[in-house]
Amino acid sequence: MSPAASRIVLVAYVAAIFMSAALLFAVQPMFTKMVLPRLGGAPSVWSVAMVFFQAMLLLGYAYAHGLTRWIPGWPSAIVHLLVMLAAALALPLTVAAGWGLPPPEQEALWLVGLFAASIGLPFFALSANGPLLQAWFARTGHPSAADPYFLYAASNVGSFLALISYPAAIEPFTRLGTQTQAWSALFWVLIALIVACGLLLVRSRAAMMAGGTPELVQTPRPSWKESAQWIALAAVPSGLLVAVTAHLSTDVAAVPLMWVVPLALYLASFVIVFQSRPVLRHEWMVLIQPVLIIGLVAVIVLELSIYLFGIIALNLVAFFIIAMVCHGELARRRPAADHLTAFYLWMSAGGMIGGLSVGLIAPRAFSWIAEYPILLVLAILCRPGLKPPAEWLTRAQWAALVVLLGLIAFQEHLPRYELTQLVFRGIVIALLSVSVLTWSHPLRFALLVALTILIGRLYDSDGATRESIRSFFGVHKITETASGSFRVLLHGTTIHGAQRLTNAEGDEIEGRPEPLSYYHAGSPMAQTIKAARERAAGSLRVAVVGLGTGSLSCYKEPGDTFRFYEIDRTVVRFSRDEPRFDFLARCAPDAEIVLGDARLTLAAPTGERYDAIIVDAFSSDAIPVHLLTQEAVAVYLSKLAPNGLIALHVSNRHLELASVAAGVAHANGLSTLVGSGAFKEREDGDDDEVDNDAAYKFESTVVTAARTKDDLEILAAMPGWKPIEPDPRQRIWTDDYTNVVGALFRKIND
Repeated sequence: MSPAASRIVLVAYVAAIFMSAALLFAVQPMFTKMVLPRLGGAPSVWSVAMVFFQAMLLLGYAYAHGLTRWIPGWPSAIVHLLVMLAAALALPLTVAAGWGLPPPEQEALWLVGLFAASIGLPFFALSANGPLLQAWFARTGHPSAADPYFLYAASNVGSFLALISYPAAIEPFTRLGTQTQAWSALFWVLIALIVACGLLLVRSRAAMMAGGTPELVQTPRPSWKESAQWIALAAVPSGLLVAVTAHLSTDVAAVPLMWVVPLALYLASFVIVFQSRPVLRHEWMVLIQPVLIIGLVAVIVLELSIYLFGIIALNLVAFFIIAMVCHGELARRRPAADHLTAFYLWMSAGGMIGGLSVGLIAPRAFSWIAEYPILLVLAILCRPGLKPPAEWLTRAQWAALVVLLGLIAFQEHLPRYELTQLVFRGIVIALLSVSVLTWSHPLRFALLVALTILIGRLYDSDGATRESIRSFFGVHKITETASGSFRVLLHGTTIHGAQRLTNAEGDEIEGRPEPLSYYHAGSPMAQTIKAARERAAGSLRVAVVGLGTGSLSCYKEPGDTFRFYEIDRTVVRFSRDEPRFDFLARCAPDAEIVLGDARLTLAAPTGERYDAIIVDAFSSDAIPVHLLTQEAVAVYLSKLAPNGLIALHVSNRHLELASVAAGVAHANGLSTLVGSGAFKEREDGDDDEVDNDAAYKFESTVVTAARTKDDLEILAAMPGWKPIEPDPRQRIWTDDYTNVVGALFRKIND
């Protein structure tokens, strides 16, 4: 092949692989964002989406492997071109019609079906391009054809750039409709590039046959042991990708920014390890990995409080280094070019197994996030130097590790023991310190880390009792303080409600319980209900989006109507059906609970009008973005009675949302006030601030909107309230435009 022809072949194949990878990974956050409102903005939507994407990737790789094995050369190019054209007929991208609401407790399977019906064929066609084009390139006679794995790095560069650009350059500046149109146009450009690659393949093979150039050198087929190692090395980082992403999405927001950063790091590891001269050497990653794993385990077990960005950085850096070690071992063990598609097929199978285990199986098997620490232990076993269980001592160590992992996974069935904080921390630090001496022995290192995690689960340093309840929408932790005075609900790392069980003398509380946390009598939420009551004619009608512990039901008076809109059946279970909190039972046993996403259920044509609509639906500190858009507020407004109030709870540790709420309210012609802090009324009529976290009475921020300023007059006279106007520099959030990055930076600059 002449130098000019070599350049043309290389440019065509690199361009096609780059474009295909970019489209493949741009569609993932883009389409998931389109589907997100159907399931209440839950962080698990992305976890399940990742399972779907990995499954389709496996099907695409299997299809590519079959084509190159059974009909190699130009016939495979014709077949694949027909598949690409069929996929193009399914464009433009849109959510498939006729799917309605997901069945209860089957949200994950329903979501997989929705993805398959909506973008299954285009995604399948795109997923086959990477290995298929590399296999074609290996048969072109190009000087680099003997080792085409460098094209895998080019593929991952395209994926990486597409992912990074989506939250940084695409999502903040363009609407979803514009994004899907541009994506569809580029899909047709890709088809043209694939046609060019197919023609170059045919011409190159003809030239090779005329010149007597031999076909690919045939090497022995990889053994089942090698294939199993490829699967394992791919499964661990794939599972960690889903686990880390869910962790970050729960604490900030289920939005593309939190999805793409871990996935971009995952792809970057592939880019680096498959270079001929990796920028980050494999030996360095193997050396660094134990330090980060020990640091992460210490934070998890000791429940260390670290600044948000410290936690994010630790999780992301540890994940990246673990991925670099696992993928570095994959690159080191890759086969010759004639087994390229088989290698990618097994690697993709491992990726799907990891994603499936974490995204679909773990939420049903475990009541807490057991998969995260288990994957950290398995990551240690991916280090080089692991020896098979040949001797009895090694076999005993393997058996001990399996038992420890089982105990970690199902520790809720084991008794818990109380230790003083000093003794507990001393044991954990001692075990982690000893583990430093075993870094070069992966099995022993894994045993010590697993033992540390198990001790952290079985022993308490604070004397609190804990219960974990897990669903598609996250993990709810119910704890009782060591004194037995309070029962507290946490979602992720955020308190979502609390109930006092005993008084100062230790006697059980009788009668109506006192609302606590963000809902106590001096909170902006309680003040909004009080103002709505004064303006309402007769009894009060209230809609609450988000049930939680049901604290707000204790503001119900005889004749009032309180209706709760809740998407998670698990929340209903512990608040009403099998109550751990009895606010509803004591204050509003007749309150109606409407199951489903509030955007859909509240909009139902019932003719009901409310004096107050309270939107208080967030998971940990993550926000369901679709409940804070111009269209969402329009739905609330359509259900609002004359003189009624809309209260948007925007308390958040990481995002500044008050200006967003003001913007969407004003876009609907509403006036707004923002209330912040926590107040109590003294007997002399003056107001004093509440600052008593020990009593579980917290400050909060609420933006309340009404049709006119007169409707807000009563609220404006209460302490802690002031007018808030939208920032003209901020673009209004809509169903197809949100900018979480801006909210994050505004919070940082506060």
